[in-house]
Amino acid sequence: MEDKKFALPIHWNDHEDIAMGLYEKFGDDFDESKIYRIRFTDLLEWILTLPDFAGTREQSTEGHLEQIQSAWVYEWRDNQ
Repeated sequence: MEDKKFALPIHWNDHEDIAMGLYEKFGDDFDESKIYRIRFTDLLEWILTLPDFAGTREQSTEGHLEQIQSAWVYEWRDNQ
């Protein structure tokens, strides 16, 4: 198991790290089509609750959320 004591903070530009965190949190509860149908308001809330996430709501952009959503799909595909 990874030692979280030395984990680096995750920021909005860390799309892949955020996607991995979302996949770890939700696993296969969301497949590709469900991930793309998630409302950005829900996605934003989930991201803000990830461990080690250091970004703020105000720093969020639609572009970040789109990139995270796509990265989450790739993460889901890699684990199938």
